[in-house]
Amino acid sequence: MSKKILIASAVSLAISTSAFAVGAAKPIPDYQLDNPWFTAGKANVSAKDYFSGKTKAKNVILFVGDGMGVSTVTAARILEGQMKGMLGEENNLSFDLFPFTGLAKTYNVDAQTPDSAGTMTAMMTGVKTDVGVIGVDEDIVRGDCSTVAGNELVTALELSELAGKSTGVISTARITHATPAATYAKSADRNWEDISDMPTDAVNAGCKDIALQLIEFEADMKSRYPGAKKLNGIEVVMGGGRRHFLPKDVAFNSPDAVSEIEGDRTDGRDLTAEWESVNPNGVYVYDQAGFDAINPNKTKRVFGLFNESHMQYEADRHNDIAGEPSLSEMTSKAIDVLDNNKRGYFLMVESGRIDHGHHAGSAYNALTDTIEFAKAVKAAVESVDMSKTLILVTADHSHVFTIAGYPKRGNPILGKVVSVGSDVPATAADGLPYTTLGYTNGRGFRDLGNETDADASYGLPIDAGRMDLTSVDTETSGFHQEALIPLGSETHAGEDIAIYGKGPGAHYVSGTNEQSVIFHIMDRVARLAKKAGAALGN
Repeated sequence: MSKKILIASAVSLAISTSAFAVGAAKPIPDYQLDNPWFTAGKANVSAKDYFSGKTKAKNVILFVGDGMGVSTVTAARILEGQMKGMLGEENNLSFDLFPFTGLAKTYNVDAQTPDSAGTMTAMMTGVKTDVGVIGVDEDIVRGDCSTVAGNELVTALELSELAGKSTGVISTARITHATPAATYAKSADRNWEDISDMPTDAVNAGCKDIALQLIEFEADMKSRYPGAKKLNGIEVVMGGGRRHFLPKDVAFNSPDAVSEIEGDRTDGRDLTAEWESVNPNGVYVYDQAGFDAINPNKTKRVFGLFNESHMQYEADRHNDIAGEPSLSEMTSKAIDVLDNNKRGYFLMVESGRIDHGHHAGSAYNALTDTIEFAKAVKAAVESVDMSKTLILVTADHSHVFTIAGYPKRGNPILGKVVSVGSDVPATAADGLPYTTLGYTNGRGFRDLGNETDADASYGLPIDAGRMDLTSVDTETSGFHQEALIPLGSETHAGEDIAIYGKGPGAHYVSGTNEQSVIFHIMDRVARLAKKAGAALGN
């Protein structure tokens, strides 16, 4: 029996099993249109048509703070304020000031606490799905290539391409990682980032790795929609993950390679060279100098891979060998390239390393990356015509990250709890001081001084439980908070996350929603499916 029976009983519709037909006249296949998640989300947005203001946007920018739960937003807001010399609590991050806010339920079809593959697929397609799969519905079997056909979903980025808009994908994580991949790929497993990650039977069955899907995106789209005359491929791609595009051969190492052999591909293909060969009007860059040299008024396409794996944490970016642009720099440059299209653009911007800072148990890294994320949002607002642009800011899921105790107003958010009326740290029942910020689970305590790379903790033994912090400076960049339950990596959490909206149609961001509603807001406001259909002659 189909796992679709797990969908809320309030929605009862038959599921079509029609294939994702090559050359289909419709931009979205019937089985996606008829999916209960899709129809419920569309109805949710339609019910908010009471607003009489402007509801049409030429451009859409979706910002995703990976792992940016509400407690992360609060703590980052306070930290940024305290870095400005304020008490902190009164500060606002850029998107705190957006006029509309709602909530999204983040669970996957098969999981109470989600992963990024399932959550981002919901945001990009309007259909909730399982843990670990990308761009496909819940009838997929993770890791089984044969179940992909007939379960592929069309994304907001693909609809934008069909409609003739320019498109862009930015991430501080590997560009083949779950969140950015969900904008363009269809995969039975989020871990199939390059061919070396895939089982032989999947390769033999014809499934493509995620990096290859990115490089062959335009060709694959044209084979599915032969009548798509406005489609011309993704104009801007920037992030990390160079290893998945290069052969496993030292001869292909980049000048800033960290590993002895940078590339992972076992098929001998240099996908960066293949991208350059089919995009003679584009520029491939791998460092800050190359990025700075891009002239957005003349450059038609940009492919930037700034690290072998993930890009650096914002606080650690100065240690990059060849230099890396910040998230706000990439956002501004992408907008400058994309806005040359009179039909508008769709841009997805992910701050992927907020999530990684939390997984490593480092509030410092998670929060400083959140602050940079907020700066990227501010840069976008200042760069675009807000009368023509819908900007949504959200997260894919949260983390088991807490703000606790009874610290007084203005107490350092990274510090130990000092109670109202006191000047010395409070002590718990065990007689030891404790910090305001902490984790329910994870690798636990670290005192690494001025270390700015949270991942340095992975080379050390797990050290969970209570510690004597009396002589420890918990405000340093290398301090990692205590964790109660010992795990190899701190985990996601399952509570709702916030959605912030500004621009035409932002009023649709209200109430508590299934996460899949985010697609329907973007589609409704930018008329993505409607314009894609018109371009296909529908």
